[in-house]
Amino acid sequence: MTTDFDFSSQDLFGPVVFRPSFNRAEKINANQAWSLFFTAGQEDKKLGSNSETGRLFTNLLAAIAVTGSLGAVIFTSVS
Repeated sequence: MTTDFDFSSQDLFGPVVFRPSFNRAEKINANQAWSLFFTAGQEDKKLGSNSETGRLFTNLLAAIAVTGSLGAVIFTSVS
């Protein structure tokens, strides 16, 4: 059995963010950004291709920030 895959590439096992094919200042979507965050830059397609997953994590982060800010304002002005 023969394969056309090149295993001799130095960038094959390194982090995605340092690969020349990825690092061309291209725009990435929220799903890729969260995948890079959760895998510490190792993989950009770990969460799949469904864009709703990236939006979910972005909205959760925004909700946590808004809730924390409102809680700080409410509880510091009560006393």
